[in-house]
Amino acid sequence: MAHRARLTDLLLNRRELLARCGTGLGSLALTTLLAGESAADVASENPLAPRAPHFAPRAKRVIHFFLNGGASQVDTLDPKPMLDRYHGQPLPSGTLKTERKTGAAYRSPFKFAKYGRSGIEMSEIFPKLSQHADDLCVVRSMHADVPNHEPSLMLLNCGSPQQERPSMGSWILYGLGTENQNLPGFVVMCPGGYPIKQGSNWRSAFLPGIYQGTFVDPENTRIDKLLENIRSTGLSPERQRAQLDLVQALNRRHLTARGADSQLEARIQSMELAYRMQAEATDAFDIGREPAHVRERYGSGVHGRQSLIARRLLERGVRYVQLWHGEGQPWDNHTDIEKNHRRLAQQLDGPVAALLQDLKERGMLEDTLVLCSGEFGRTPVVELQPGASGRDHNHWGFSLWMAGGGVRAGTTYGATDEFGFRAVENPVHIYDLQATMLKLLGFDHEKLTYRYAGRDFRLTDIHGQVVPELLA
Repeated sequence: MAHRARLTDLLLNRRELLARCGTGLGSLALTTLLAGESAADVASENPLAPRAPHFAPRAKRVIHFFLNGGASQVDTLDPKPMLDRYHGQPLPSGTLKTERKTGAAYRSPFKFAKYGRSGIEMSEIFPKLSQHADDLCVVRSMHADVPNHEPSLMLLNCGSPQQERPSMGSWILYGLGTENQNLPGFVVMCPGGYPIKQGSNWRSAFLPGIYQGTFVDPENTRIDKLLENIRSTGLSPERQRAQLDLVQALNRRHLTARGADSQLEARIQSMELAYRMQAEATDAFDIGREPAHVRERYGSGVHGRQSLIARRLLERGVRYVQLWHGEGQPWDNHTDIEKNHRRLAQQLDGPVAALLQDLKERGMLEDTLVLCSGEFGRTPVVELQPGASGRDHNHWGFSLWMAGGGVRAGTTYGATDEFGFRAVENPVHIYDLQATMLKLLGFDHEKLTYRYAGRDFRLTDIHGQVVPELLA
């Protein structure tokens, strides 16, 4: 008897481990209804059921384009003419401590121009995105804590550079639930594999595992490869339905003989969800169902594909979609920043512009919060190494942009110093960004909490101030 109890505990622990991996729709299907509502008790709470926030929201959903590695603010969104003047010379103000040794000022190899009625200055490497300048809210005074990828990724995604904390997508799904019970509420796409820190970037930590992100690699173009195990290889849908009906009938007879058992009931329902997801998920991820002119707008590359999939997920009720640029840290350009930043921008420029246009035409931009950022920026001085044509990590001051979802469009906020090194005017910390995003989603960031280990935790920990100037 004791041996059987220990075996049961082992199986449950193994099941919990698999549920936390968050690497596929299959595991999500299981965890969803392991924690889901019981058909025998309709009053029981469904953890993914849509819920009202603290007050009327401006945004209902979020999409985050993640420039992992850290895009250079002085080459994208924050022009600094003083770098031209001091190119090749030490900065008169001195340099700040970064991860590696740096040298003289390094001017941007790219030209800037003003765009739209708002006159926002942007780099030439984003010719299509710049046509949406009047939709953007550019923050030029972001800052983080340290010049290292891992803790900065964790700070931006999870609100803590060191401790195990739930990701922002998990907090949002926990607060709002999802409008579609047949799809995961939090989806992560990264072409080619994982970014640095892998699944920790979209973990649920001490929140229930149902709120973790579901990872998809959009490099795969076939649906059965993109969504593994989404289709049965041996049974038609009709035979699969018949088999499931038989299994469910046996399960319910087993349940009836043992009385109420919420865990057993949840496992019965998990099979139903997995079956339903086969049709809905296949449809959502199949961009071949889009008109040709829409696919052409996004482009045939992987970033166009994942951006179009993201729009299809958002319009089907998914709450949070995070699109990483690629495996590892593609924007981490310590060398040849001119070549690499131009190449990366060309990959992203068209798809991002297409998504913004698509959301506007569908009336979705006004309640979809779009964020485009990396974990930090890059230095305005050159990194000291052979070739001397790249920039080191810079957490002291960097830029990002938001659009839609109640942000103040066609504006810039804050400023770095005259060389683009440190945020000096209206500095915005990562915690302030998170507090402001939650505000747009209808939450007081100090009240969206979860009790764990004897205290109430929140995304912003004990920090964060809403920045009202970023709100429309």
